Amino acid sequence: MEEAKEREKLTLVTRKSCFGLPTSCPNCLPAYVYLKFSGTPFDLDFNLINPDSDQIPYVESGTYVAYNNEKGGVIRSLSEDGFVDLDSQVRGIPEWISAKAMVDSWLADAIIYELWVGSDGTSAHKIYYSDLPWPLGKILYLKQVHVVKQILGITKENAERREEEIYRNANDAFSALSTRLGEQAYFFDNRPTSLDAVFLGHALFTLYALPETSVLRSKLLERDNLVRYTEKYKSELIDSSGSSYSGTQSQSDPSSSVPRRPSQWSSKPKSKPKREKTEEEKKFRRRAKYFLVTQLVAVLVFLSLLGGSDAAEVELDEDDDGADYD
Repeated sequence: MEEAKEREKLTLVTRKSCFGLPTSCPNCLPAYVYLKFSGTPFDLDFNLINPDSDQIPYVESGTYVAYNNEKGGVIRSLSEDGFVDLDSQVRGIPEWISAKAMVDSWLADAIIYELWVGSDGTSAHKIYYSDLPWPLGKILYLKQVHVVKQILGITKENAERREEEIYRNANDAFSALSTRLGEQAYFFDNRPTSLDAVFLGHALFTLYALPETSVLRSKLLERDNLVRYTEKYKSELIDSSGSSYSGTQSQSDPSSSVPRRPSQWSSKPKSKPKREKTEEEKKFRRRAKYFLVTQLVAVLVFLSLLGGSDAAEVELDEDDDGADYD
């Protein structure tokens, strides 16, 4: 079995590249970085058919497949199944266990909050739904917003309190990780572990995929050593091997292929510019909203006729603002 694994090259299947990253999916980036840290040869492929599948990312090697939603995820499966294990020397260290749990919970929660609830949805649409027909993409987006609110325990009554908790936890995580890292090359044992891979994946997504108005991004930028750490390994693991995924760059947004540089970053989130709308723009906006509502109703009726239960989960409440991408 071991010899078969060595003969078969791994293929990591992720969501498409975007924002100057090999994959723009926050769940996929840690798996990509983990394989890069291990030095394991692998091919990168994109799945554009199932944008909302929780099986992505997944790894294939011959008849072997490890899915994101099984056995604790791709990284854990690769370790337990004998393909790649970067944690053998640190798995029993209490400080490492605590730091890993912090990244897996507090930072992961903050990222999905900003991606689906705390922003206008532009990044989420570009990552997950830009290849789908607009009405279907909008329905799937609203459904996922509802799912994320359930996961994070957000209701109309506690929305403000939960937002404060999420950002406070993320800030505490950044502070603890910054102290732990110091000026070292890695967080523990002077070698990369899954902690490095998962944090680096989260940090890359936060710095490059979230908008400049992002509160989470501004909090990360306050920790200079974490930003330097992220930039160092982005240069070594991603920029230096861009050719490995350059063949599919046409699927990403050309305007986002050039990443923002640290000299242009500010730890203060930018406020969104405001301007007065003309009467013609206001009229067009009203018509667009009317068109949106009719399209949503049509799709919902269609789904209900098919007997699908998913349509019932889509709640067009005031928090969702049914609205549009600005």
